[in-house]
Amino acid sequence: MSHLTRSHSRTSPPRPARPARPAKAAHTGRRLAVALAAAALPASLLPAAAGADPVSSSSSGASGAASAAAADGPWQGSTPALPKQPVMTGFGGAVSSVDRDASQVGIDVLRQGGTAADAAVATAAALGVTEPYSAGIGGGGFFVYYDAATKRVSTIDGRETAPKTFTEKSFLNPDGTPMSFTTVVSSGLSVGVPGTPALWAKAVAEHGRKSFSQVLAPAEKLARQGFVVDQTFADQTAQNAARFSMFPETARVFLRDGAAPAVGSVFTNPDMAKAYHTLRTQGTGVLYDGRLGRAVVSEARAPHTKAGVTVMGGKITMDDLRAYQALDKAPVTSRYKGLEVYGMPVPSSGGIAVAEILNLMKAYENTTGVATSALSDVDYLHRFSEASATAFADRNRYVGDVPGVPVKALTSPGFAAERACLFSPTAAQARPIPFGSPDGSYTSCAAGGTGQKEPYEGQSTTHLTATDRWGNMASYTLTIEQTGGSGITVPGWGFLLNNELTDFNFAPLTPGVPDPNLPGPGKRPRSSMSPTIILQDGAPMLAVGSPGGATIITSVSQTILGYLDRGLPLVDAIAAPRLSSRNGSEGAEPQILDGPTGAGLRALGHVLVSGGTPNEIGAVTAIRSFERGVFVAAAETVRRGGGSAMVVKPVQ
Repeated sequence: MSHLTRSHSRTSPPRPARPARPAKAAHTGRRLAVALAAAALPASLLPAAAGADPVSSSSSGASGAASAAAADGPWQGSTPALPKQPVMTGFGGAVSSVDRDASQVGIDVLRQGGTAADAAVATAAALGVTEPYSAGIGGGGFFVYYDAATKRVSTIDGRETAPKTFTEKSFLNPDGTPMSFTTVVSSGLSVGVPGTPALWAKAVAEHGRKSFSQVLAPAEKLARQGFVVDQTFADQTAQNAARFSMFPETARVFLRDGAAPAVGSVFTNPDMAKAYHTLRTQGTGVLYDGRLGRAVVSEARAPHTKAGVTVMGGKITMDDLRAYQALDKAPVTSRYKGLEVYGMPVPSSGGIAVAEILNLMKAYENTTGVATSALSDVDYLHRFSEASATAFADRNRYVGDVPGVPVKALTSPGFAAERACLFSPTAAQARPIPFGSPDGSYTSCAAGGTGQKEPYEGQSTTHLTATDRWGNMASYTLTIEQTGGSGITVPGWGFLLNNELTDFNFAPLTPGVPDPNLPGPGKRPRSSMSPTIILQDGAPMLAVGSPGGATIITSVSQTILGYLDRGLPLVDAIAAPRLSSRNGSEGAEPQILDGPTGAGLRALGHVLVSGGTPNEIGAVTAIRSFERGVFVAAAETVRRGGGSAMVVKPVQ
């Protein structure tokens, strides 16, 4: 097999040609208004703050070691750090992530001539430092990319793989019953072959202008110099402190005297800095066929635990690491009201499910004669809940890392029209909704199968979006599965290993019904990660995605619908209260659950429950691209402490 992705830091392939550079634009409010007018776009598509609350490029929002690291960053000539805020408008490229330090790294890469791919990888590597319980070297992810030179959307599958010795019975007890999730998750048995470093190298090699070494350098420096601990990091550490204490290396790296680090303190990770330095100077071969890989395999197979604690060992071997490849794949494509929607193919279910939800919402419009834009909040969320539950019924039955997934049928308007004929505008369907029959013959209103329970999927992930001055666009979701992954840290290297193999179904969801998401040799577990890019007339319009396990699909779909159909500015579409209906009970955030909207939904037969702890669903980031090189970057206003949206040249 080719080892191109493993040796990029040693031998760089020819760089892709740059698209023609757009006319230089002065970043002033008047120039922005001219550009937006030329784009002939309604004002409602803009965040309310765009142009109204000028953004300074000073370092007024920076503090402590993180500010110093950004101002004296790994990229020579970096400008002062930008403040953390959820929306920013301007020119020259944009980055949006959950973390200010990570977004700043991406912006610095763009300022130094990097592409959206370079910025996305650099931002992701920085998130491995500041969001180590959600992503990093030990995990995997999915990358969707619009290339302005070719005008094509492509994807890279960096999902983790199961060991070649895995079978459908790998998570069953000797008596044939499924193992306990809590037993498996914090053990070596949950650890899959990491795919993130291979994806990083492949993305930079195929779409970047910087070297693999250059794009990892900022993360190395951030890990060594440290970042300022925020409330989210402290809370996530505290929630995992008992589990982390089971593993002496994890306790040493991430706990401080057995507890979470204090908010406002500076958190350094010199071992992770060493890992990044080794990867960027020796190439990813050091992980997939070298000493870093041997350390991963050794710890996964026989985790070090404190006295009195015993956990299961894993199955991965060096042969499994050597066999790993990040894969180029054609995206899932669909259309929604004249727009082209691109998402991830299998083993992600995100691209398929988002397409089916949008198709169903359009089908409901056709059935009722009432546009989504004209609905009350209750009726809109009723439709959204029905569409989401239906899409999950179909994805649970048909989608997984298996041959023959009926992708075209599942994402077709004809299938959606058949599934929509069971919809009632005045009553919720009983849950679980039976799966349909994507057989190409869409004339029956009857469901094709039985209802299936919702499988578990961990909710710790992170998402970022990036664009550059040439019009390239990246939407990238990466993960180590649940918060803190397996809880196992590789000794001496400072990063956590994933528990991604628990995303397989331990046993068939329904006896007698084929299950596409059972474990198997070399299989990639099904995921809900939904990095999405939307084109308008062949040009990039929107990049969007979210963390949140199975709630990713609903968070991304609800954001798209809020922006395109409900007339919300992008930042407001992200901030809107969320409902996540996944063919079981329906998780809702407090503004829905405890208010008149929740009461209205319950009157229609919906069974609402809390969205979880801390009552937040998802953490979306997005970038809207306009003509004349104008970008609106947007992120969460509150969830996970608020996200960080930045542009290279803010409006002043």
